[in-house]
Amino acid sequence: MEPWPVFVVAGAVIGTLLGLFGVGGSSVATPLLSVLGVPGLLAVASPLPATVPAALAAAWPYLRNREARPRAAGWSLLGGVPATIGGALLSQVVGGRAILIASGLVLVIVGLRVIRPIGEATRRAGTERRRNRPLLVATSAGIGLFTGLLANGGGFLLVPAYLLVFGLTMRQAIGTSLLVIVVLSIPTLATHWALGHIDWAVAGALALGAVPASALSARLAHRVAGSTLRHTFGWFLISSGAAFVVYRVVRA
Repeated sequence: MEPWPVFVVAGAVIGTLLGLFGVGGSSVATPLLSVLGVPGLLAVASPLPATVPAALAAAWPYLRNREARPRAAGWSLLGGVPATIGGALLSQVVGGRAILIASGLVLVIVGLRVIRPIGEATRRAGTERRRNRPLLVATSAGIGLFTGLLANGGGFLLVPAYLLVFGLTMRQAIGTSLLVIVVLSIPTLATHWALGHIDWAVAGALALGAVPASALSARLAHRVAGSTLRHTFGWFLISSGAAFVVYRVVRA
């Protein structure tokens, strides 16, 4: 593996994306750690100890500007927390390589939908669906299962779900996702820790870079138009997901 300062820089990249887009778990960190030589499930789970404090630092500007929905986050957690634990346990069966390839494919699919226009009628319908608490809980449970399986905070699925299904704006989706990530990462972390999937030296170096970077980038996000954030987020998901799938297939 690379020397530890490289992982501090990697953490800064992860934290920047967390503050700007509300993503920074396996959707970003796992491909990056895999390229840096961290193997399989260690690459999947080792970002988690840095994700919790970095997401907390990033969430504060969104809360301060009232661009987060704590109530929606609470209902999301009701479904997400137990499902996340189940997904983390399931990762033992699925195996590292399959999880890594799946994460890249999901990024591409989600990104293709995010870059498409979101009309006012879609947003109004989403607002109505958000009032349907059982639907919000069930959707969050599905995301939680995948979150535990891929060992991330859930942002790369939560942000699109809040945008496309539940009618939030881009910044509202990011802020609400960050609140969920803070809590949802904890049972995922505990489960993968118990399973021995975390390299704590890598995790500590990531945290050194991720926490300050996430706080700074979250403040920067409030100077960027919401539509610009959404399109940039979508293309980021597509490009990083496609590149990672190609990388894993070539190395197979």
